[in-house]
Amino acid sequence: MKIARIETFLVPPRWLFCRIETDDGVAGWGEPVVEGRAEVVRAAVDVLAEYLIGQDPLRIQDHWQVLTKGGFYRGGPVLSSAVAGLDQALWDIAGKTYGAPVHALLGGPVRDRVRVYAWVGGDEPTELTEQITAQVEAGFTAVKMNAAGATSPVTTPAETAQIVARVAAARDVLGPHRDVAVDFHGRLTVASARRVLTELAPLHPLFVEEPVVPDHDHLLPGLVATSPIPLATGERLYSRTDFLPALTAGIAVAQPDLSHAGGITEVHRIASLADTYGAQLAPHCPLGPIALAASLQIAFATPNFLIQEQSRGIHYNKDADLLSYVVDPEPFRFVAGHAHRGDAPGLGVTVDEAAVRAADRTGHAWRNPVWRHADGSFAEW
Repeated sequence: MKIARIETFLVPPRWLFCRIETDDGVAGWGEPVVEGRAEVVRAAVDVLAEYLIGQDPLRIQDHWQVLTKGGFYRGGPVLSSAVAGLDQALWDIAGKTYGAPVHALLGGPVRDRVRVYAWVGGDEPTELTEQITAQVEAGFTAVKMNAAGATSPVTTPAETAQIVARVAAARDVLGPHRDVAVDFHGRLTVASARRVLTELAPLHPLFVEEPVVPDHDHLLPGLVATSPIPLATGERLYSRTDFLPALTAGIAVAQPDLSHAGGITEVHRIASLADTYGAQLAPHCPLGPIALAASLQIAFATPNFLIQEQSRGIHYNKDADLLSYVVDPEPFRFVAGHAHRGDAPGLGVTVDEAAVRAADRTGHAWRNPVWRHADGSFAEW
């Protein structure tokens, strides 16, 4: 069996899919994308495909080594995301070839269901009570929300109070037996993060995500030491090497993205590394069905897994949603806030190839917004 063809598909709302087909007709799917730079990742996949064509698809570990280390220049979001999608597709082929789900190939399941959370509030949180109530009624036991939109370099009393009021409103709806996670999205400076974390502590967030931008991860030890709330980070970290400083700083939750951090192969290793530091795994996944399917396979096979992000109803999905490109929605049917383990081979999801090819004819050019402070200077989004 040899790899015969590799294709990519630019599909709304902001995703990139890839398809690897073997000479005997086995096809695997992956999701290699950097949100807002999908076309650039597509070009990277095309370059990496030159090596993979004609290769045995089952030599996944060897291919991962060549794809990540075979070039003199390594790493970064574009290359790591291109590798991630190809890696997902190779694992999908392996599972279909061996007639087993990927979690079985990773050593077997350690749980029967995976807890998931729902997004509420959008980039600049509004209408939280109504949205959280709807998610609770849908059975979810946890939600995540952004703390704020563009924020001053040092939060004003009004900004701090507004952030706390939002989380308090969430806690009022959720009660003491459900969870709220708060995403700072790197929008706060270290000084502001310290101030806000202290104020949020009585509301007991499950975790606070990206308290600072990854550029400032060298300051995480001080934040961890003074934060009464578990801290999480990782959506913009792309390898074990990237995660090591954050883990040694004492983060409680590692959040690698299966479409950015080298795919199933590398995230499986990141999970083991996190376990040696007592950290839990909560894969980042505001993306499409293939990325979520890959994340769930990791979750079923990872002892130190905490909770899974998913994009049903997320504010980014304007022209398509999680179920727009799958034949059977059953793998993404959440019962009582959980996804239940299936035994379908590979990633466990059947992609609607006709829908994907039709969507690719339209494509997309999604870009993240550029925010500015009141004085006209650049603000973190």
